[in-house]
Amino acid sequence: MFIISLTYKVSLERVEQYISEHVAFLDAQYTQGHFLLSGRKEPRTGGVILANMVSKEELIEILKQDPFQREGIADYEITQMVPTKASKELESLL
Repeated sequence: MFIISLTYKVSLERVEQYISEHVAFLDAQYTQGHFLLSGRKEPRTGGVILANMVSKEELIEILKQDPFQREGIADYEITQMVPTKASKELESLL
C-alpha cells in the first residue's frame, strides 16, 4: 500500500484547468482497484491518494498517466506502508 502526497507547483488557476482530466484519471484508477481514497489537502496546496498497489514501479507507471504529472502541475512524494491495524470497515486490507 502507498500514500501519495501531491504538492502543487503552479497557481490554483492552472490547477483548475486540469481538474476534470485529473478526476477522470482518478476515476479510472478507482475502477481498476488501484486507488482506495483521495482528496485535497487543507489548505489547498495539493492532494493525497491512498493506493492499493503491490509494487512501487507499477504505481510510478500509473502516476505517469495523471495529467497533473504530465503537465508539471504537482510534485509527487510516494511513501510505502505495510498496514498492521485497521478499523473493522478496512480489515480486509490487512
